[in-house]
Amino acid sequence: MKTKNEAETHAQFAAGKKVFLLYPPSVVQDALLDTLIMNGFEAYTLRDYKKAFRVMEKFPDSIVFINIDDGMPENEWEVYVKGIQKNARTKDIRVGIVSYNQDRALMEKYLMDIAVPCGYVHLKLSLKESTEIIINALNANEARGRRQHIRTYCEEGVRAMLNYNGAFGQYQGKILDISAAGIAVKMPGFPDLPTNTRLEGVQIKLHSTMITADLIIVGKRRDDKAVFIMLFDPHKMDEATNLSIHHFIKENLQHFIDQMAQ
Repeated sequence: MKTKNEAETHAQFAAGKKVFLLYPPSVVQDALLDTLIMNGFEAYTLRDYKKAFRVMEKFPDSIVFINIDDGMPENEWEVYVKGIQKNARTKDIRVGIVSYNQDRALMEKYLMDIAVPCGYVHLKLSLKESTEIIINALNANEARGRRQHIRTYCEEGVRAMLNYNGAFGQYQGKILDISAAGIAVKMPGFPDLPTNTRLEGVQIKLHSTMITADLIIVGKRRDDKAVFIMLFDPHKMDEATNLSIHHFIKENLQHFIDQMAQ
């Protein structure tokens, strides 16, 4: 389980709203989640409606898209959604519906009678169209906040390491947090180099994935001078490296929520 400080550290990265996909259809889950993460939305999957309710109670300002084709019969989903709206601890959750069912009466029930604020996404549309509808709903609800990139905290036990062997020596460091923009890395003994110094060919290991990137030093943390803040050189960031970073972020964030849902 997470300590209080670890939970608070995760929370500080959530400048926008958390987005939960409850029982996302397997055919769109990975592609949809990757797209949301890469567009700056802090998105997670949930696969148990009971545990999902507990998670939502902890994040009352979040957004949840519910696949009413899975988990339980639709009439029970109606009760579940109304329960979210009536519960004092979840009444501010903004709900959207996803379904392959295009029955107009069903759509009108959720849109007009129950009045879910994030709409009804018909999944017989193409994945691209469905994703665009969901992103439009998230933008309308300011889910991204002011952030441009999703950042994840690499707690103890998370394999996120940096290895530099170049003009300034050979050093290893523990990555403390990472986004597609850059990292904070603890490297005791690393020289006090000027701002904007470029480190070329840096190896970064994220779980079992190894990537290579050029980094630019932009500063140190005030509370720990061994922690360096570095940005990825966007001109040297290829698509495969960018995808690997986002995949790691997605997995790490999901692990945090999975443990919270226990």
